[in-house]
Amino acid sequence: MNDPRYPIGTVQLTGSLAPASRAAAIATIAAVPDRLHEAVRGLDGGQLDTPYRAGGWTVRQVVHHVADSHVNAYVRHKLTATEGSPPPIKAYDENAWAQLADAVGPIGSSLLLVSALHDRWATFLRSLPAAAFARTCIHSERGAMTLDDLVALYAWHGAHHVAHITSLRAAKGW
Repeated sequence: MNDPRYPIGTVQLTGSLAPASRAAAIATIAAVPDRLHEAVRGLDGGQLDTPYRAGGWTVRQVVHHVADSHVNAYVRHKLTATEGSPPPIKAYDENAWAQLADAVGPIGSSLLLVSALHDRWATFLRSLPAAAFARTCIHSERGAMTLDDLVALYAWHGAHHVAHITSLRAAKGW
């Protein structure tokens, strides 16, 4: 049986990506805004306030979470690429953030934020030399991670949350 928490499966991190896999992951990151916009296009307020699974976030919270998470991710990528010795990367309480006022309101600002952020993020990643992707950070929950790991993680993360929305739409016939 498919687990609705992981509609595309769980992320697999390998420490390094082949150049073609890295380019594909960066392309996936670049495509998240369009895929997220399309996933929510035409949904009304009641649909946006529907949880994607029992006990899960609403579609609205998922959209805001992508913005919150990817702002953090962009900073994590830049710190990993630019800081000396592996920089510490702090986790945050995403469930607490999902309850804040800016995570339960209209989704337009988060969609705009994701679009602008991903444009800069993809430009930044595409500008890095291959050797930069071996740089590491120390995540407070995951431990040592390479920049390639971060790229793979957030390529998966964006697709994962878009799939939450598109899977719900398919199940509900929206």
